[in-house]
Amino acid sequence: MPPLPSLAEIESAAALVRPVVPSTPQYSWPLLNARAGCEVWVKHENHAPLGAFKVRGGLVYFDRLRQREPALCGVIAATRGNHGQSVAFAAGRYGFSATIVVPRGNNPEKNSAMRALGAELVEHGEDFQAALEHARRLAAGRELHLVPSFHRDLVCGVAVSALDFLRQAPPLDAVYVPIGLGSGICAMIAARDALGWTTPIIGVAADRAPAVALSFAAGQIVTHPSTTLLADGLACSTPNAEAFPHILRGVAGVVRVTEEEIAAALRAAFSDTHNAIEGAAAAALAALLQEKDRRAGKRVGVVFTGGNIDSALLAQVLAAA
Repeated sequence: MPPLPSLAEIESAAALVRPVVPSTPQYSWPLLNARAGCEVWVKHENHAPLGAFKVRGGLVYFDRLRQREPALCGVIAATRGNHGQSVAFAAGRYGFSATIVVPRGNNPEKNSAMRALGAELVEHGEDFQAALEHARRLAAGRELHLVPSFHRDLVCGVAVSALDFLRQAPPLDAVYVPIGLGSGICAMIAARDALGWTTPIIGVAADRAPAVALSFAAGQIVTHPSTTLLADGLACSTPNAEAFPHILRGVAGVVRVTEEEIAAALRAAFSDTHNAIEGAAAAALAALLQEKDRRAGKRVGVVFTGGNIDSALLAQVLAAA
């Protein structure tokens, strides 16, 4: 298992990333504090240029890819949205063509955003796994480089933001981070460990995408179908084999949140912070609210990983209040 990026590596990545993606803010919102019964510090990755945390990882990955393979022309990736936007954006900056494979029925606004960034969009399959398998076939047939959803270089870029959060917020008693395929939470683990801190990191899984929570409890990878509608960024049926050992070692626990709790957290974020966030981001807040008695009077971090929610879905959730 390769080690997570060191402090020197993360700071080197920051020098590459920050001229393109400035540090996003972290705020403590009084209404949210009152709701949660503790001092909440929100890392607003929904304010990043593409509306999600992954953009930094793409920049670092493609910078190193261009150095390794200077003659490479094109790349391909499978995604539900935020990874694909990161790939399309960074590929364009480094002179690669980008093909993105998404499952049918994917968020139409994320699809439009990827096309706007210059990617060729291919719709295939009913879930992420089917899209990934098709991307692998296309990569072989078209001689394209397949960009993985989890890679040490991606983690290194994302860790720039995690390091900023831990350094710029007051000392935190715990941090809640949603888990998809693992780059976000591994970046937080890397940043904490690089600083030599012991801040507990709590992972969050959707109750209808429980594979990572089941795997954490079992101490080994467990596969389980994903049926979450609100938290597509957490719709992982099999935890990533490279990320999982780091999660198992570096996370204090994994909280499962229901679709109803995610919806309530979406409404809370909109009401208390005036931010529209996606379901995966709301899952982190939902987990804190689920554990509010345990965190009473503490200072707690929550990562709003992205804001790319379908407008019709957000309207439906807000109207349900």
